[in-house]
Amino acid sequence: MKSLFSLSLIALLAVPVCAKPKSKAPAPVQVERWGMYEVAFTAPVPVGTNPFEVPFTATFYGADTLTVAGFYDGGDTWRVRFMPQQEGTWRYETASALSPLDQQQGNFQCIAPSADNHGPVQVDTTGLNFCYADGKQYYPIGTTSYDWMHASSAPEVTSADAGLTMQQQTLRSLSETGFTKIRSLLLPQNFNPNYPEPEQYPFERTADGKWDWTRLNPRYFDHVEECTRGLMQLGIEQDLILFHPYDGGRWGFHAMPIEAGQLLCRYVGARMSSFRNVWWSLANEYDLVKEQPKEAWDAWTDAIIAADPYRHLVSIHSYTAQYYSYWDPRYTHCSIQDQAPVEDFGRAAIVRNIYRKPIVFDEVLYEGDMNVRWGNLSGEEELFRMWMALIAGTYCTHSECYQFGDPSGFRNNFLAVGGKFHGTMWSRTKFLKQILDDMPMPMYLADSSWDPHTSACGPGYYMVYLGKEVMEQWRFDLPLRNGRTPAYPRIQEGDRFKVEIIDTWGMTITEYPTVFEAKKQDGYRMIDAQNRAVRLPERPYLLLRIKQVK
Repeated sequence: MKSLFSLSLIALLAVPVCAKPKSKAPAPVQVERWGMYEVAFTAPVPVGTNPFEVPFTATFYGADTLTVAGFYDGGDTWRVRFMPQQEGTWRYETASALSPLDQQQGNFQCIAPSADNHGPVQVDTTGLNFCYADGKQYYPIGTTSYDWMHASSAPEVTSADAGLTMQQQTLRSLSETGFTKIRSLLLPQNFNPNYPEPEQYPFERTADGKWDWTRLNPRYFDHVEECTRGLMQLGIEQDLILFHPYDGGRWGFHAMPIEAGQLLCRYVGARMSSFRNVWWSLANEYDLVKEQPKEAWDAWTDAIIAADPYRHLVSIHSYTAQYYSYWDPRYTHCSIQDQAPVEDFGRAAIVRNIYRKPIVFDEVLYEGDMNVRWGNLSGEEELFRMWMALIAGTYCTHSECYQFGDPSGFRNNFLAVGGKFHGTMWSRTKFLKQILDDMPMPMYLADSSWDPHTSACGPGYYMVYLGKEVMEQWRFDLPLRNGRTPAYPRIQEGDRFKVEIIDTWGMTITEYPTVFEAKKQDGYRMIDAQNRAVRLPERPYLLLRIKQVK
């Protein structure tokens, strides 16, 4: 595969096994906080030894102490990767049953992160939203492209993309959007008999052509990492789906032994947990993988968590409305396939109140022109569902699946293979991101169950989503309560507010000239002291941004 991006974020330090000590030690390698330090070793694999079973770790000593697993990278090469979470000097020492890999030592200097490096995404202090490790709020504006990393077919050749691989075209397309997360399959997907074979496979083959479930193919994972680095440079999280049911018997990866899945998790964790932009999704539609018992999902969940010393986000995704036991503490958030909660006001908040974790509706049907019930939404409907999730304090993932008469069903289909966007919702994501980034805090319903249209976003800061309703005017009317977790100060009589009319589809923001003054209507609502209203442009998909002013 062609290189997508440079490896400028990774410090490469080659340590010859038999090198003699120099009289003057070189200056330590510098790696930014939440960057990746990598050290490579050379050690021949003894005859009869499976290198994927060789114990190999490195313990790093600095602001704290952390032991990480090393991994075999093919030939005579072994590597250790480490993501420093504190600045300062770090040193390491390796341990292995293979003597050339044992008691190797080194050090590096961790420096301040660059401006665009905010660290891994984690659950914030409310337990209901996300933030980066440095505290900056993170909003998952997601999309899905299952096989974009493995699709071997090149996109249509034009002057703009001549010579680009499908992966490069996908990254270029994503760079023109406001997406901050993409869901991707680790293992290849089988669309139909005419779908081309991937260029690499995750497992090696035995002499009789069957998969050797005890030996992995390092070159396959090189490519996955290259794609993940490309996303990192765009500021996009890689929500990596480890297993899925879309094999159809073509390769048999869906039916691998539980032990093979554990090996895969350990290996992926050792190689990729040091990428700050990685999330783990145990599966897409796990309950459609009929070949795997429940014990497999527990075993694989435990394996990926044990293999990740940084505790990246972890979830699992099920078939439509088949809700998982997301209160299980191993799962950091809920990854849900169900469109019903985002088809009307207030429903999504119920799911949030049940699980008390960040909620991501990772499949709510897709924008497209397919002759199936899950792939023919309009762009307007897709954006509407995203806002229905947001106003309720949850999140929603997009994708699109246009065919344009192509019987194969995948050549122009971003959901399937990436490449170019053909729909209309994706071009609204930069505007959406701007609105979210401008908020002081994430949205959640200010008076849950009583007012499903109005969200609190901080002290004196509200969002009112009108959805598909077309109105001549909106009478100034806000809940007295300003949320519960956290609870912001309640509106007081005499508080003054300005209103902006945001056309979420037309991507315009219009400041309304009137300054409204709050007055109690009763014990629950505040209206304008003069009973004034906002004149609206009589269009759907309007959002009112209301801020307190002095």
